[in-house]
Amino acid sequence: MTAKIFIDGEHGTTGLQIRARMADRKDVELLSIPAAERRNAALREDLLNSADIAILCLPDDASKEAVGMLAGNNSVRIIDTSTAYRVASDWAYGFAEMDAAQADKIRASRLVANPGCYPTGAIGLVRPLRQAGILPESYPVSVNAISGYTGGGKQMIAQIEDPENPDPITSPGFLYGLPLKHKHVAEMKTHGMLARTPLFSPSVGKFPQGMIVQVPLFLEEVGNGATLESIHGALFAHYAGQSIVEVVPLETSATLPRVDAVELAGTDRMKLFVFGTPGGEHVNLVALLDNLGKGASGAAVQNMDLMLSA
Repeated sequence: MTAKIFIDGEHGTTGLQIRARMADRKDVELLSIPAAERRNAALREDLLNSADIAILCLPDDASKEAVGMLAGNNSVRIIDTSTAYRVASDWAYGFAEMDAAQADKIRASRLVANPGCYPTGAIGLVRPLRQAGILPESYPVSVNAISGYTGGGKQMIAQIEDPENPDPITSPGFLYGLPLKHKHVAEMKTHGMLARTPLFSPSVGKFPQGMIVQVPLFLEEVGNGATLESIHGALFAHYAGQSIVEVVPLETSATLPRVDAVELAGTDRMKLFVFGTPGGEHVNLVALLDNLGKGASGAAVQNMDLMLSA
């Protein structure tokens, strides 16, 4: 049976990427709203309620409005890509590899909150260490990251790519989120199983797609006899048996002169690295992914496939 999928916000960056991933699929029927009718609330509500799965690619308030349009219609399942429901207890968090039971939770849920791009990397590094009893709940986690500029949406893309844009961004990279109140912090704390709010410092580079997320650790403060090898072992064991998240062997990481932010651009996978010197005082955890792949649209399609497999 062909599943009906409506992407609410299909003309935005995330929506376009989701459409591209499903362009050649025969097992789904895409319900589409023409660009000229995007503000036709009646047509939008009709399409939302006609879908088997509605994928919301909207700002937070618009996502909440869309969910309200589905009130009382329990036959439509929802994947929301905004930040509106990522820490809501009645929504499944859409990071299937986060722990052993998460894929089944997504598969069985009617409401799925797609993770943010930065949190996917941070949680992917931190949560396994929390679950393994290596990283204390109270550890003061810092997250430093750089993303491709497509994560800023159509406005930022135009500022960088359009030579006629009246408000161009000419810098090769910039730091933002300077008040340290970024919208992704809540999900990092909640799904990273942390008692303290992480210190998150994001930046943007002048490349379209790709992302590096870093979580540096002081081993003396981690305690529990943590070493480079035990931390890597915990990550490796956590992600064994699946094909989306790869934990790079320590031997391979030790030979790398650099990590390229765009290595996984155009893919829906993620690589995790553990860098440091055996017997040293510090470890740097690194996640590599595409901000529009595993960090957004790729994750949404993965979650959709899990829900369709129920």
